[in-house]
Amino acid sequence: MPDLLIEYLPIVMMFGIALVLSIAFLVVPAVIAPADPDSEKVSTYECGFEAFDDSRMKFDVRFYLVAILFIIFDIEVAFLFPIAVSLDVVGLYGWIIMVIFLLELLAGLVYAWKIGALDWE
Repeated sequence: MPDLLIEYLPIVMMFGIALVLSIAFLVVPAVIAPADPDSEKVSTYECGFEAFDDSRMKFDVRFYLVAILFIIFDIEVAFLFPIAVSLDVVGLYGWIIMVIFLLELLAGLVYAWKIGALDWE
C-alpha cells in the first residue's frame, strides 16, 4: 500500500507548493503595501480626464454591435487556418465545404452592411 501512495507524492507536493504560494501572494502585499494610499491614486481615471457622468448611464448600442460583429467575423476567419494547412488531406470535399462556409460568412457581412450595422455616423 505505501508503494502505491508514493506515486501520488508529486501531486501532493504540487498542491502544497500551490497552497504556500497562494497564501504568500495574499499575505505579502498586505504586509508591504502602504496603509494610507494617496487620494489621487484611488480616484477614478478614464482616458486622462475625469468621468463626466454616472457609470450607469445608458451606452450607445453601436459599441456593442461593432464588438460583437468583430468577434463573430474574427472567430469565423480563424476557422480558415486549419483548412488552409490541411487542404491536401481534406481534398475537394473539404474545399467545397469551406467555400460554402465562406459564402455564409459573406452573406452575414452583406446583411450587416445592408442594415447599416457597420455605419458609424
